[in-house]
Amino acid sequence: MISLNTLDYLFIGAFFTISLGIGFYVSRQSGKSSSEYFLSGRTMPWWLLGVSMVATTFSTDTPNLVTDIVRNSGVSGNWVWWAFLITGLLTVFIYAKLWRRSGVNTDIEFYELRYGGKPARFLRGFRAVYLGVIFNVLAMSAVTLAAIKIGQIMLGLSPLETIGIAGIVTVIFSTAGGFKGVVYTDFILFFVAMAGGIGAAWYCVNLPEVGGLQALITHENVVGKLDILPDLDNKSALITLLIIPLAVQWWSAWYPGAEPGGGGYIAQRMLAAKDENHAIGATFFFNILHYALRPWPWILVALASLVVYPDVASIHEAFPNVTEDKLGHDLAYSAMLTKLPNGLLGVVLTSLVAAYMSTISTHLNWGSSYVVNDFYIQHINPKASQKEQVNIGRLATVLLMVVSAGLALLLNNALQLFNIILMFGAGTGLIFILRWFWWRINAWSEISAMFASGIISLLINFTAVGAILFGQDGTEGLMPGWMTYPFVVAVSSAIWIATTYLTAPETQETLINFYKKINPGGPGWTKVIEKEVIDTKEGVSGKEAWNVPAGIAATLVGCLVIYSSLFATGYWIYGRYTKAAILTALAIVGAVILTRLWKKIKTVIF
Repeated sequence: MISLNTLDYLFIGAFFTISLGIGFYVSRQSGKSSSEYFLSGRTMPWWLLGVSMVATTFSTDTPNLVTDIVRNSGVSGNWVWWAFLITGLLTVFIYAKLWRRSGVNTDIEFYELRYGGKPARFLRGFRAVYLGVIFNVLAMSAVTLAAIKIGQIMLGLSPLETIGIAGIVTVIFSTAGGFKGVVYTDFILFFVAMAGGIGAAWYCVNLPEVGGLQALITHENVVGKLDILPDLDNKSALITLLIIPLAVQWWSAWYPGAEPGGGGYIAQRMLAAKDENHAIGATFFFNILHYALRPWPWILVALASLVVYPDVASIHEAFPNVTEDKLGHDLAYSAMLTKLPNGLLGVVLTSLVAAYMSTISTHLNWGSSYVVNDFYIQHINPKASQKEQVNIGRLATVLLMVVSAGLALLLNNALQLFNIILMFGAGTGLIFILRWFWWRINAWSEISAMFASGIISLLINFTAVGAILFGQDGTEGLMPGWMTYPFVVAVSSAIWIATTYLTAPETQETLINFYKKINPGGPGWTKVIEKEVIDTKEGVSGKEAWNVPAGIAATLVGCLVIYSSLFATGYWIYGRYTKAAILTALAIVGAVILTRLWKKIKTVIF
């Protein structure tokens, strides 16, 4: 357990005061209407929304997750989330403008814009509970679990004490300030969290036990963990860590903050933007900060932890107060932070509190927006006043916090939950990409995909079916273990594609109304437009040329720029200067090309 001094307490106290002050300051404006409470009146600029997105994903469980990955699979294990850059940039260059143009209050409301009838109504209500409550609670519980582990190791707090302190402050701030309070505070949280992350990495690498950067990267516990790409000779690692994420995972999985086609709290911020320009700018800014700027401070602390705490037993020996059910490699990040000096310790603790509050407050506001807009108004009280909607949103905020905190007490590690959430969304992602551009997808497509992926995942993870198919505890199954995720994707996709063709398409009126409002363009709508011309003798004129091919080109170049920047940073740190210089040059050339391509896309779009 660490010992805080007056300076440390000043940092933490000042942060709590500022956060609560912002929440109460904007509470009157936020409480005027549900639009203000959940979207801040759709007046937010791109830079503020972009920082808010990245601050939200800068949660307390993220450094723990990265540490767990690095200690088990090396730096290359991070491809499990680096691969989501592809879908992130597709959201930037293709979907951001479509979301902003839709004018919906939540991405769940989209269902009754794109689909019609009782299936659309059911899908909207069910997804509101499924995502806004169940999945949202799972995500928040992972963040709270990380806070519990930090509290145990660094402050000697019990799980209930940590939840009581951090949870109560966060729920008060979130309930009072609404979306505007979340976004304004996120701007401060981001810089505090970055300062803490960088400061912690610098100090941990220079600990006497570690001996500096050169000693770290040549240490016997670390050398085998440094590769950015998986070992090409290790077939299983190559397939699991690189091929599946890049070939399958990025487009097939639904995961909060990395939804194919945009969604969740990312969509919430795009919907809150001033216009389409600001929606695009916000998501692009987020992807640069999220992938190119943030990972290396966490990775360096994780690598240093392999020197100081080479295994879980050494962590337990150093921190015997940690309960058995919370032991794991992810504890190494918090363990390393206990070695920080006073002053810097206060900054880092403040950054962790900031990360926790940013993520939880976003999830609370986003989840409660589903509860109010897509469930309460639709199924309980359609005539609810604006004041009643805000009050129900605040009540939902409190309940979501309580349930997620309770679940966090039952969990063991963040990677465990990451894999469960990823598996439950397997196979649904392709629908989220195609539903804007292919008329034949209907509400039953999404309903069947959602239930198929969930049921198959439950069977594989919690019944003997998984052991038979993929083996367990050293036993061999009918298929290798790395086939688990592709298997869920393949079966779920086959089910929803078959369902699509076995059920009736949406009505012509629903499809045409959607097309006229969104104007997605492309050959996937040709049949619908031709039928409209035949039926009404009128054309369906487009406002703009179809920009998807240009958007895909921009996505590929954007991936080149951001991946090159990410890996160049790593090679500069490793002292591999030739590779670093080549990648840096590649990033610069890619940025020049992207700038020109961006101008071309803007002339098409705007």
